[in-house]
Amino acid sequence: MALNLDKMKAKLDALSGKDSAKRQFWRPDDGESNIRIVPTSDGDPFKEKYFHYNVGTSGFLCPKRNFGDDCPVCDFANKLWRDGTEESKSQAKDMFAKQRFFSPVLVRGEEAEGVRIWGYGKMAYEKLLMIVLDPDYGDITDSEDGNDLKIMYGKPAGASFPRTDIRARPRKTPLCDDAVGGDERCAELLDTIPDIDNLFEKKTTPEVHSILEQFLSSSPESNDLEKFGESKKDPTTAIENAFNDLLNA
Repeated sequence: MALNLDKMKAKLDALSGKDSAKRQFWRPDDGESNIRIVPTSDGDPFKEKYFHYNVGTSGFLCPKRNFGDDCPVCDFANKLWRDGTEESKSQAKDMFAKQRFFSPVLVRGEEAEGVRIWGYGKMAYEKLLMIVLDPDYGDITDSEDGNDLKIMYGKPAGASFPRTDIRARPRKTPLCDDAVGGDERCAELLDTIPDIDNLFEKKTTPEVHSILEQFLSSSPESNDLEKFGESKKDPTTAIENAFNDLLNA
């Protein structure tokens, strides 16, 4: 058997510290990309996760929405929503857990990179489900007789945010043709699908509580008596009141 250069490259990357979680993710560049959603053993290539993005220096999994554990950030945001002004409700919205979806994909023209994980939002998810449920296509993930997807990503003129358009290629194709490596390469790829559940660190309730405390202590809003519509006579803000209520619960 010939030397597997992909495996050798992976070994070198591991030694040089390049084999990080970031390499397992894919995001579309501006313009057009072609991908194939890879079949999964459970028959569900669309995994749903919830993240808190605007608390602390980086996003993290919500303990409550993902695992059913207590989440101090959710409790605090709900308190702001119930008791605050419109401005505090805006802050609460920023703190609420955001839904994100993930699928294993093979990017055409970059097959040597292996299967990677594509993260996308609700609108893209709805478009994907419409394609999957369209009887004209059938199982688009089928490794022998599936469909590639054309991803068109970019910010239209005058738009504030980029948009993702998704269309299924009408022609049925194998996941791995002879140019990619055929059945042998296909088997390797399906054996190396990243485990989405292990790509993100699970934080405990006490860890999330510490993140929230640090965020509140460093947030300019926590010292602005007018930020959430509180009277100047009141020595605490809505955000501080909510936090004190949580601590005393």
